[in-house]
Amino acid sequence: MKSIFKVSLLAATVALAAGCQKEEEPKTEAAPAVEQVQAETGKAVHFKTEDDKAAYAIGVSFANYLNTSLDKPNEIGITLNKDLVLKGIEHVFAGNPELNEEETRAALEALDKRVAETMQKQAAEKAEAAKSEGDNFRTEFEKQDGVVKTESGLLYQVMTKAEGEQPKDTDTVQVHYKGTLIDGTQFDSSYDRGEPATFPLNRVIPGWTEGVQLMPVGSKFKFVIPPELAYGEQDTPTIPANSTLVFEVELLNIDNGEATQ
Repeated sequence: MKSIFKVSLLAATVALAAGCQKEEEPKTEAAPAVEQVQAETGKAVHFKTEDDKAAYAIGVSFANYLNTSLDKPNEIGITLNKDLVLKGIEHVFAGNPELNEEETRAALEALDKRVAETMQKQAAEKAEAAKSEGDNFRTEFEKQDGVVKTESGLLYQVMTKAEGEQPKDTDTVQVHYKGTLIDGTQFDSSYDRGEPATFPLNRVIPGWTEGVQLMPVGSKFKFVIPPELAYGEQDTPTIPANSTLVFEVELLNIDNGEATQ
């Protein structure tokens, strides 16, 4: 896991900022026209030189970096006191930090370790909850009329019947589909893209490979796919680990060299 705070970046930024601070202020009579901006505090900031503007820009950039660095731990319950962050910067500028370089590095490495452990723990808890909720959802779905459960654990329900040809796993199929989590959150839809999807049936998740082979061309099925036939423990921004997935699929064509209507 990448470090939340990069010691070398902090040191370089503070040193650069300190260098700008130590520059001698130009005499008033030699200063160019003053450029004025409005700071968030409501007080005007006057840039007498390009060096002044650069110094201010370093402060803004550094503050944005710090805000991001502080927000990430806060999201997982690790609260870092911004006042103490500012105090540390002030002490470095004053030349009297209370932590030396070795102590600073050790504290940041310890923070990284706590963040990593907390994130892993929360991810495991989230994955376990998703598995439990998915198990309950599939148990209830299985009770609905017309639901069939295959030997692998795949559940399906025929929404629109048809008498067309059924594909093999080596076929390329054309489908329209919508994919959601068990709470109804949609993560993918060919309908929204405005065109059907075409792909080899043996190049998708196992639940699709198995399920679509059960479909005659022209039919529409609803599939409820357990995590072991979907993405398993893989965690993505749109599909949490151990998610049970729900798909509505229309089989439009089978491509065996010539499309079957």
